[in-house]
Amino acid sequence: MYRDFQASDRWSKKQVHCVYQALIVAVATRHADAVDIKFLLDGRTAWVVLPLVAWDEYKKRSGKTITDPLAIQIAGRFLKYALESGEGGGREMYALTVEQTLQHLDGVVTETEPAVAG
Repeated sequence: MYRDFQASDRWSKKQVHCVYQALIVAVATRHADAVDIKFLLDGRTAWVVLPLVAWDEYKKRSGKTITDPLAIQIAGRFLKYALESGEGGGREMYALTVEQTLQHLDGVVTETEPAVAG
């Protein structure tokens, strides 16, 4: 869903092709308690940084674990939101708070749940 997707940039009105490229635990690379997820936006690099504390908080709230594939979906969903809402501003790095991470996680889960027939 958010590994390879299109988003409409709010300001330029252009379609931006977003492709997931890498997931790196930033403890090793930046000495940060975060996971860095790299995307290419029409070939330009953009990183979405998710705080590791969100993994603990999600585990406390739900008893479930944020997997690598789920982290990629969270980051991609945020990136699409940032581009379409105009919050992106062409930045190379977007650092999310724990609450932002969990909000986009909830959004991914809701989007992937089958619709209940009624």
